[in-house]
Amino acid sequence: MKMAKKNKFSEALKELGEKIVKDVDRNKNPSVIVPIRALSNVIFNEKTKTLELGDKTSTRYFFNVAHAKKFLQTIEIASILKKELLDTDKHEHLRGVFYIAKRTIPGTNVNIVDEQSESDDVIEDLEVITGLSREELHVSANKMGSLVGNITLLDSGDTIDCSKLGKGGYSVPSITDELEFKKVNAKYVLYMEKAAIFERLNEDKFWQKNNCILVTSQGQTTRGIRRLLQRLSEEEKLPIYVLCDGDIYGAYIYSVVKYGSIALSHAAERLTIPSAKYIGITMDDVIKYDLKKQLIKLDEKDLARIKQVSQYDWFKDNKNWQRQFKMMKEFGGKVEIQALATRGVSFISEVYLPSKIKNKEFLD
Repeated sequence: MKMAKKNKFSEALKELGEKIVKDVDRNKNPSVIVPIRALSNVIFNEKTKTLELGDKTSTRYFFNVAHAKKFLQTIEIASILKKELLDTDKHEHLRGVFYIAKRTIPGTNVNIVDEQSESDDVIEDLEVITGLSREELHVSANKMGSLVGNITLLDSGDTIDCSKLGKGGYSVPSITDELEFKKVNAKYVLYMEKAAIFERLNEDKFWQKNNCILVTSQGQTTRGIRRLLQRLSEEEKLPIYVLCDGDIYGAYIYSVVKYGSIALSHAAERLTIPSAKYIGITMDDVIKYDLKKQLIKLDEKDLARIKQVSQYDWFKDNKNWQRQFKMMKEFGGKVEIQALATRGVSFISEVYLPSKIKNKEFLD
């Protein structure tokens, strides 16, 4: 990391500490103002088509029984991030930060944190307090994604040709801001939720035959993958196509890539891709490719989720998506991408995807 950037990030945490010291010097109850990260403070911006955090805040006071522990956690973890990571230019996993913070408050038998969820929550609070991302604070998470295709990356000084990495592809790190795109020779990026589909398309050399980049995150998309996709969209001007199961959970994964998520609305500017398109699988595909026998029956949880997601601001006035939700309920079922294999093992790479992309059969 360049020294100027490192100092800027470290200074943001230093300013938080200095504010606490000033409160003490002025005989004021030390406090921290924290933007509220809850659905009640999340706004869908119709102009940018992204989720944003509103302007509601809460104040944590040290001399308040209800706030004291959370206040202490905030200051302690801010100190860890500054001294242990930013000032030394080192990175640490979320789990590592938890263990560094897991110690007893002097003079008591109370731990600063007892569960990782506590330290994870504070790190997200520090994101909204400082305006820095978790990645800029040098905190990483589990790697859960792969990439293959016509792109050459520079990763920590190593040049990586992602067209020559075999069946596994390139293992995408959780922090993708520091990757450099040395050479990109692709027409688009195809992101898919399932690693099994990634493996099928990679084995069939779909990326080579169709001059594209394949990316998967093995389920719900991660922050690192979302940031990588956004960078490829904005910096390389590549279209982003999303391939998910034909169910409400696939629709939600697509919406997270496109509009952002409620939980990370504070980071929407760095993670969303309003131009992303949903390529499938759709309820219309069920009819077109005769997949009704492959439908999996909806349960009460599925139906409740359809009702909930269909009323989100970014879906409720979208006629095309409302039609998909209606068809899901009428069919009483959902369909996995792998159901296309009933038409042939390589049907997805040889027929389904090329046809969809050529004819621009996308949902927006």
